[in-house]
Amino acid sequence: MYPFFRMAKELFVHRKAPALDLTDAHVSHHICWPWDLDFWFELNNGRTLTLYDLGRIPLARRLGLIKALKDNKWGLTVAGVSVRYRARIRVFQKFEIHSRALGWDERFLYLEQSIWRNGECANQALYRTAVTSPGGIVPPKEMAIAIGKDPESPALPDWVKHWIAAEASRPWPPKP
Repeated sequence: MYPFFRMAKELFVHRKAPALDLTDAHVSHHICWPWDLDFWFELNNGRTLTLYDLGRIPLARRLGLIKALKDNKWGLTVAGVSVRYRARIRVFQKFEIHSRALGWDERFLYLEQSIWRNGECANQALYRTAVTSPGGIVPPKEMAIAIGKDPESPALPDWVKHWIAAEASRPWPPKP
């Protein structure tokens, strides 16, 4: 089940948090609950992706994106994600989610999120996201202007550019 109560808590806790510059990190604090576990009694990999919402949505609010979405009747979607898992998170362990925008290309906004436990990175995700309208994908430059930011993207890190290139070479649709 989607963590609606946890999301409400995050939005409430961060309701007065100051606005962020485009590439600043939003940090949120969480606990791994029993319903987050898999058969090996650690944070489930699929649940990790769901919990990352608890960082992305407040980040979007602090960047001014949620207001722009409402004002323009836009939506927000995930168009791809790559996750690297490196350390386990067990029941009742506390962890932080760090979320930040990296930049954009002609169609997509790229976000980085990571989960940290006791100063150690447990996993990291690179997201390709898009702002959408009834007419399709909203150009990120238009989104940037709507949130009062420079329409020119910050330089994307090389590792992100390599991921974009790898994704462009991936066949779509996949063969059955």
